[in-house]
Amino acid sequence: MTNQIKIAVIGVGRWGVHLLRNFLAHPQVNVVAVVDPHPERLAAVKQQFKLDENVLLTTQWQDLKTVPGLTGVAIATPATTHYALIKDSLQQGYHVLAEKPLTLNPVECRELCYLAEQHHLILMVDHTYLFHPAVERGKTVVQAGKLGNLRYGYATRTHLGPVRQDVDALWDLAIHDIAIFNAWLGQIPVQVQATGTVWLQGAGEPGSREAEGKKDTNSPLPQGLADLVWLTLTYPDGFQAYIHLCWLNPDKQRRLGIVGSLGSLIFDEMSRSSPLTLLHGEFEQQGNHFIPGNQNQVVLELEPGEPLGRVCSCFVDSILNNTLSEVSSGWVGTQLVEILAALTVSLEQGGQPVFLTNCSQP
Repeated sequence: MTNQIKIAVIGVGRWGVHLLRNFLAHPQVNVVAVVDPHPERLAAVKQQFKLDENVLLTTQWQDLKTVPGLTGVAIATPATTHYALIKDSLQQGYHVLAEKPLTLNPVECRELCYLAEQHHLILMVDHTYLFHPAVERGKTVVQAGKLGNLRYGYATRTHLGPVRQDVDALWDLAIHDIAIFNAWLGQIPVQVQATGTVWLQGAGEPGSREAEGKKDTNSPLPQGLADLVWLTLTYPDGFQAYIHLCWLNPDKQRRLGIVGSLGSLIFDEMSRSSPLTLLHGEFEQQGNHFIPGNQNQVVLELEPGEPLGRVCSCFVDSILNNTLSEVSSGWVGTQLVEILAALTVSLEQGGQPVFLTNCSQP
């Protein structure tokens, strides 16, 4: 097939296997290699997807340098490995799609963005929610002014696991809701605050890195990795968003809303029948009383399509057309890492406000 590109998938764990599935199904992609440090995972995906014998299966990502004509790589490995993998890939001339977050360090993120520009390569981050039909539709609703004057936003992201050992709940979960709020509002926060609580992986606990004689370099709290985090984001126009994150709550929630003077917009990922709902409602003042009025509910129709499939297609189109994704470029990923880094500072300081200045621009 013409215009077919060669792609390698690095990391086929819980998320990487879905990237592999989507790229295998894409008509303009030839998956030529799969890399994972665990041989049993390579054997499993070979059997699951009936991979051709010509597909290189290797535990060493350096082996990709022997693959002729490799166009791009999709990286779904732990965040602590991203910087080295992405930098080497760009230096080898490969376009890169990286799992979120781009890296754990804003300075590294900016370096990688400049490196991609220097080599005229695509650097894209898999912020899957930005490609979700509900998020795309929600952006048009908010920015069309259908909620009236915006008052505040809120989000809850909870579940019983998975519990990460490399980053805390802030770095694991917050990036999704921050990305959605930024997209819907068309703004970047200017001030952030965060508080957290540690239960499972406190410093010195059996099995913790400190107990093994290793420093928790990625832990934003001296006492360990936060299981519960509360965030406040303040935007340039004064709008505030409040986010609740927890990975040890059996009550699984994926809910985000924006409240305005004319109603609320709710994105509830757990609701299959009505993931995006517009709730109309406002107050009429009668003397000293406020009377609810104009109340109704509209379930908004959404375009079909798997968000991750859209991510993969956007990456392929960006390569073929030599155009940077405005939705989820490396620079968008850098902005989000800068926000997370500022939230980490606030977390370390017990919830003190931290101001964001000169946030990277796409």
